[in-house]
Amino acid sequence: MSILGNRVNRVEDRRLLTGRGGFVANIELPGCLELQFVGSTVAHGTLGDVDISSARSAPGVVAVYSGGDVDLPALPSLIPPDSVPGYPGANPAMTRPVLAVGKVRFVGEPIVAVVSEDSYRGSDACELVTVDIMSLPAVVDPDTAARDEILLFPDAGTNVACEVRLGDDSDVLSDADIVVTQRIVNQRVAAAPLEPRAAAASFADGRLTFFASTQAPGGLQMMLGFILGIGPENVRVVATDVGGGFGAKGLPTSEELLVGWLAMRLGRPIRWIESRSENLKGMFHGRGQVQNVEMGFRRDGTITGFRLDVIQDCGAYPGIAPMLQMFTWLMASGPYEIPRLAFHGRAVTTTTTPVGAFRGAGRPEATFALERAIDLGARRLGMDPVDVRRRNLVVADRFPYTTPTGAVYDSGDYAGALDRALAAADYKQLRAAQERRRGRGDTIESGIGVACYVEITNPLPQAEMGRVRVTADGRATVFTGSGPHGQGHQTSWAMIASACLGIPMEQVEVVYGDTDVTPPGGATGGSRSAQTAGVVVHRAAESVVSEARRLAADELEASAEDIVLDRDSGRLHVAGSPTPSLSWEQVAALAGGSIEAESTMDAGPSYPFGSHVAVVDVDTQTGGVTLRRLVACDDCGRILNPTVVEGQIHGGLAQGVAQALLEQVVFDADGNPLTSTFADFLIVSAAELPSFEVVEQETPTPNNELGAKGVGESGTIGATPAVVSAVLDALAPYGVTHIDMPLSPERVWAALRDAGAPSAMGTTGG
Repeated sequence: MSILGNRVNRVEDRRLLTGRGGFVANIELPGCLELQFVGSTVAHGTLGDVDISSARSAPGVVAVYSGGDVDLPALPSLIPPDSVPGYPGANPAMTRPVLAVGKVRFVGEPIVAVVSEDSYRGSDACELVTVDIMSLPAVVDPDTAARDEILLFPDAGTNVACEVRLGDDSDVLSDADIVVTQRIVNQRVAAAPLEPRAAAASFADGRLTFFASTQAPGGLQMMLGFILGIGPENVRVVATDVGGGFGAKGLPTSEELLVGWLAMRLGRPIRWIESRSENLKGMFHGRGQVQNVEMGFRRDGTITGFRLDVIQDCGAYPGIAPMLQMFTWLMASGPYEIPRLAFHGRAVTTTTTPVGAFRGAGRPEATFALERAIDLGARRLGMDPVDVRRRNLVVADRFPYTTPTGAVYDSGDYAGALDRALAAADYKQLRAAQERRRGRGDTIESGIGVACYVEITNPLPQAEMGRVRVTADGRATVFTGSGPHGQGHQTSWAMIASACLGIPMEQVEVVYGDTDVTPPGGATGGSRSAQTAGVVVHRAAESVVSEARRLAADELEASAEDIVLDRDSGRLHVAGSPTPSLSWEQVAALAGGSIEAESTMDAGPSYPFGSHVAVVDVDTQTGGVTLRRLVACDDCGRILNPTVVEGQIHGGLAQGVAQALLEQVVFDADGNPLTSTFADFLIVSAAELPSFEVVEQETPTPNNELGAKGVGESGTIGATPAVVSAVLDALAPYGVTHIDMPLSPERVWAALRDAGAPSAMGTTGG
């Protein structure tokens, strides 16, 4: 019986929970120097005199550098054109210097690098740096930035880094009986990983060893080799444990590049660990998208067309942010048959922290716009929002299904996922209970929200390699270029190898995170790992079995085609004759001590999907929202390990709820961040969450032999619109149709007050 599909506890957790993880801060580097930065205190300004003389002479200081001292090229937009259909690439004039030169464009932008013997004296030295900045007007609102009244890059002549028009806009809503419109804000959020950004490096004998908290060891190796001019073959990246990433650690940053440059220049090991405040100000933020939606319906609830106008906030430097709006376009039709779509997207720079990928990266934004529009349409039509969704879902016999945006959905049973989620939630009973409560005139209103989604995983296909080795002690080693940061790769890849080889899982070791040892691999992001890295592990293991059959055939005097592997016992024998047989130890000895095989693939995307049901209570006197239930049916194809899958769903649900109710990065009108500590940026905790109810459904993909799709971002994509839908459903009797996220007590209470709700009119807010 195969171990795949069974609940197996994660093998990596004991090490992490007992404090034996290997993080950048734990690495012992004798003689290691500490790197710290002096960041801009102004959001937008012209750099004048930068006086570092006092800092250079301070006790314990080894070196101090400003922008003019660093001979590294500026960072361009890091996602090439044509990597996403219709994406033209960002304006090449909007590059980012490693240290600010000439101008600063956001609070916290590094201006000066201070290298010291220890962080305490380094902090003191940073205080001695004086920076003269002539302030320029800030622009923090993407709508305002799009008007080009205040330019971040005067040479570019515009703040628009990338503009696209896609789809036929001529008659997209021409045959609609009703049209709903809404301006929607997907607010900025911070990734807020438990481990902030961190890097350390040493340089010896012409090679750079770089320790990183990164989602992409291979990509970081390539970028360091290219930017530093030494070639990737002279760079070793080590990323053993990573304390969270969520997309924000997927690409190299200017600070990381400077760590490598300084290690080479100074000839001593160097380490950089940012503070929490620095992390919240400097690490890529997520979302930051303003949407104007228009959706047309027939009277029976059929969707006739969808027009979506998007302004994507890039922050101070475009980076990868222009790509996010392209994923919003690609997934704009979601799980529905929408005959006509039109899209206008502009990615704009603002005097704020740069925006990058965050769990979902453009796809949650598409789902949120789509689901809000459907809810608005259902209310206008007087229909149950479930009925409108069901009427428009792509039916199961249409796959593979090509959307108007060019996505090719591999497999799906969208109605099945909706039915399972509704049944688990007991939707009819929830509606009946809601009506009874409304009949009593309670000040606590209940709300039920439903959301359906389809998303793309492995959206930017990259080559993936894997290697499997069986040695004469009967043990197996899996070498993977895929670097985990919470996904459970050690468990999952060991399960796959064990299932193929018939070697007990506890005798399978998974090696990752060291580019000198592991094969090249793509980033762990975009929920791509199972369908790429997992598949190449499977293929490499099967190749090992094929070689073992050949070796056993010679020993057992049979043809290789007649040799079978009994996976229950882990022995090879002639088909129909269990004895004599050979163990893995014996077969590996025949091969000279080990059998090894490698596999490579460059797979395309897959399209997981699902439906979520949220149940909330809203206190109409205070605006407080309590999430009572969250039921999630997330179909990720074949489930390799329910424990791992549910863990990923739980994490995604938590972050989706957080965006709906709590989290928001805020800047004042001058570009100063107001949420640079956890006292101000309200991350979600267990206290705000119910016990999630996860409903299984498996619709395998035909695109790989495991049948697996991705699941890392699914929970995030469905949870946010479901929770917002539930809150607005609770407020429906008061005429409230929309509130921008997060749905804080203050915002909910203000919406009730503005609607004239008696319970809110008699209070002062909460």
